[in-house]
Amino acid sequence: MPTVEQHRAAIRELLAPLAAREPETWRGPHPPISVTPRVLAADLHSPIDLPPFDNSQMDGYAVRSSEVVPGVPLRVGARIPAGHGVDLLAPGSAAPIMTGAPVPDGADAIIPIEAAVPNVFQPEHPESVVSFGSPVAEGTFVRRRGSDLAAGSLLLAAGSLLGPAQWGVIAASGITKVPLISQLRVLVLSTGDELTRSGHPLAPGHIYDSNGASMAVSLSRAGALVSEVLVVHDYAPLLREVFEDRDREVDLILTTGGVSAGAYEVVRDVFEGAGVQFLTVDMQPGGPQGYGVARIDGFSAPVVSFPGNPVSALVSFEVFLRPVLRELHGLPPHRRSWSAPLATGLESPPAKHQVRRGVINAAGEVELVGGPSSHLLHSYAASTVLVHVPVGVAHLDAGAPVEVWSIDD
Repeated sequence: MPTVEQHRAAIRELLAPLAAREPETWRGPHPPISVTPRVLAADLHSPIDLPPFDNSQMDGYAVRSSEVVPGVPLRVGARIPAGHGVDLLAPGSAAPIMTGAPVPDGADAIIPIEAAVPNVFQPEHPESVVSFGSPVAEGTFVRRRGSDLAAGSLLLAAGSLLGPAQWGVIAASGITKVPLISQLRVLVLSTGDELTRSGHPLAPGHIYDSNGASMAVSLSRAGALVSEVLVVHDYAPLLREVFEDRDREVDLILTTGGVSAGAYEVVRDVFEGAGVQFLTVDMQPGGPQGYGVARIDGFSAPVVSFPGNPVSALVSFEVFLRPVLRELHGLPPHRRSWSAPLATGLESPPAKHQVRRGVINAAGEVELVGGPSSHLLHSYAASTVLVHVPVGVAHLDAGAPVEVWSIDD
């Protein structure tokens, strides 16, 4: 019986060839709006200075600092709004200027409107003057051209996770072509005669498919692109039909259900003779697993197969597939983890690595949510951590330390 670590290593080896895929190029002008995190595939350099010109840090007056003498009036020049071209500041004058507007040639400082006398903008008029109560140093409240970044400098390094600020600075630089680590395209197959899609009436003995939704969101947050989510009933010809005339725009097939030793294990029936091996890992829940490269009717792709119980599928994804996928997408692979004391004792099968669900209480203790059963999806949804009980442990008392993984970030 493979260990958790051995099976994770097997999945990593299965998917390792996908690391050699070509990057993709995003083309602007607007960044992709998606919950899927994206990572830069190559260095980006700024084609322009940021900011591209000297501009005012606030509303005030643009002045020559050498001409500012306390109480001595200066003639009021023409107003300079944001988006205005660069003007020349006439000697002996102060020009009303708005935040972000270009500093006129000849000016070397900005005095806030609050420091002006009078402290309101004066209209441009031959008799309009303004004075200031104190001198001003050169460069005061001027945002210098290139003070954030000079043209040609490294804007973002390869491997950068592109969040709001990163996409913002890309847009500010006018860049419309961005090399990204390409997303793996994943086909999700939920299998089982008992499954019904949401929005349809439930027949006797049927349940709504939850694995399709949970796996699709999990894949997206791991960086992958879900190409399709299908519900397939327990009939081998139906599963084989999925691959008829399917193009090769699929990098990975993820299945749930049909991997145990029952009489209607459609995934096992179809894939076992096509290059996928099935086994039991020393984990609870999520013991039955499958992996390999499937070759069916000319179609070939890596396959990762999880059990059909919803908690088993989620735990399997977290333990085996999520870290590998995130590595392949340039993302931090591991959940935040730490050791915390149990609020209450627990029992665990000593031959299994048990994964329980829980929350952290105000005292920093782990409170278990629900039992160990693999159908308790609501309990999983109410949890914030996974609780790991290693092989060889049959009982832990309250206060015993356990490893926990955060699943709410």
